Amino acid sequence: MKSDAKKIALVTGGSRGLGKDMALSLARKGNDVIVTYHSQKEEALAVVAEIELVGQRAAALPLNTGTVKSFDAFLTTLQETLNNKFQAEHFDFLINNAGHGITVPSFAMTTEEQFDELMNVHLKGVFFLTQKALPYLNDGGAIVNISTGLTRFSYPGSGAYASMKSAIETLTKYMAKELGSRFIRANVVAPGAIATDFNGGRLRETPQVQEYIKSITALPRIGQADDIGGVVAFLCSEDAKWVNAQRIEVSGGMYL
Repeated sequence: MKSDAKKIALVTGGSRGLGKDMALSLARKGNDVIVTYHSQKEEALAVVAEIELVGQRAAALPLNTGTVKSFDAFLTTLQETLNNKFQAEHFDFLINNAGHGITVPSFAMTTEEQFDELMNVHLKGVFFLTQKALPYLNDGGAIVNISTGLTRFSYPGSGAYASMKSAIETLTKYMAKELGSRFIRANVVAPGAIATDFNGGRLRETPQVQEYIKSITALPRIGQADDIGGVVAFLCSEDAKWVNAQRIEVSGGMYL
């Protein structure tokens, strides 16, 4: 096992929003970080530059988490990057964060195409990327899967998205059970409503929605990206070495 200061985290969807803050929080804890991006290359490179400013090594790799057939090529590139930039054969922490939302008025109006798009990214992609990455993940490492508060409470129009995340929460328990012999922990972080560009930035750009969210949250403010990254970094630290198969909701206490 490597020392804490030399461990490597892979954060999918790390170019902006929650993923960016996760990557920076992990770096501030002394980890090297690899972020993936789908289309925002310049933003991803900016995250790399920020990580390097805090004294850690970093890299950005393209990845479409909704296309399983691309994963083998991605992992080949990942292995080359580990060897060349980090002088390593494996990494330690996998954070399955990449994702997107689809705004629809109701369950009844969700199309099959929208359903499949969400499933490919949020469930199938996470399942098979994690599966294929296992040979590169160090024993004693950790997996953090990102879910949503919407698996505990309901909000009209989020049925398909929340269903995929509910499946991820169940899958995480199986990961924890089946990877326990390798001392790999698997946990879930479930954010509440966060003001990022997720779902078109609806929360961030709509004062009426913000006021409603504050009214049903025990801590009456809007969640920010930096409310989430530190929790992910904690789960990838020695402080969380006995935390396994848990769902940690980070919502400020919505709908209590």
